Amino acid sequence: MADFIYRILPPRADFVATITPAEAELMGRHFVYLQGLHAAGRVRFVGRAENGDFGLVVFEAADLDAARSVAAADPAVAAGLMQVAVHAFRIVDMG
Repeated sequence: MADFIYRILPPRADFVATITPAEAELMGRHFVYLQGLHAAGRVRFVGRAENGDFGLVVFEAADLDAARSVAAADPAVAAGLMQVAVHAFRIVDMG
């Protein structure tokens, strides 16, 4: 397994402040999806910029195609709410 990131971008700059009920429900499904990947040992960590400009998922996959499939299956991405970019990623241990 290799490490990857996927970065998601919201549909508008003020998304956090103007999220609709339907979008909030979809983002809830997004979070449940990530929790499932974490429980399966695939996701190392997730987070978002404080201002809401982007979210980031650091996870494991067999290869780039598998990583793209993981990102594409995210409910927020699959529904077209969030734009996504997937990249190979090297975690550096600073310890």
